[in-house]
Amino acid sequence: MKVIDIIDLTKTYIMGENEVPALQGINIEVDSGEFVAIMGPSGSGKSTLMNIVGCLDRPTSGRYILEGVDVSRLDRDARAEIRNDKIGFVFQSFNLLPRTSALENVELPLLYSRKHHFNDSEILKKAYECLEIVGLKGRETHTSTQLSGGQQQRVAIARALINDPTILLADEPTGNLDTKTSNEVMQIFQRLNTEGKTVVLITHESEIAAFAKRQITLRDGKVLSDTK
Repeated sequence: MKVIDIIDLTKTYIMGENEVPALQGINIEVDSGEFVAIMGPSGSGKSTLMNIVGCLDRPTSGRYILEGVDVSRLDRDARAEIRNDKIGFVFQSFNLLPRTSALENVELPLLYSRKHHFNDSEILKKAYECLEIVGLKGRETHTSTQLSGGQQQRVAIARALINDPTILLADEPTGNLDTKTSNEVMQIFQRLNTEGKTVVLITHESEIAAFAKRQITLRDGKVLSDTK
């Protein structure tokens, strides 16, 4: 089943009197259960594409269809609702609340979700389960400052999973980690994908992209290659 359908997508930024094309006629399809790495150098358009796929921004033209819904022209509130319910974000900088426990960080998305109506004990149970999935059983009460970088990223992955999103969208998730820890984190994404989760990874590192089953390379806002 097709999860993402990107059709003739463009994004142009206005810089003073100049138009700067960031994406130029992008066409990409992603099926349910795929593990796709979108890669390219700085300025290739991958971050712009991530923002659109993540419903953080809208294209200038073209269409972005997510699970059969054309989200290209939705307003900010509608995009926020889809973002909260269908997309699990994992960022390079972890984005955890520093004085809050791992468990409380993981619970947060469910507190804002309209899709799920769990009571407090159900939310707590799901947060425990998500932390166990990423190998942090026993670390639930630790705050961010008590966790290593790799452990913080695992908390971020658990937080992204708690809403049972359609897509896991990882933006340079290993950018702040050493090689050994990066490999461990990427193995978690591989395992989640093997268990059926659709993963879209944004990276500029070919070694990290190699963990994905499919690599799409962007250059100058266009698809240069696609291993599908």
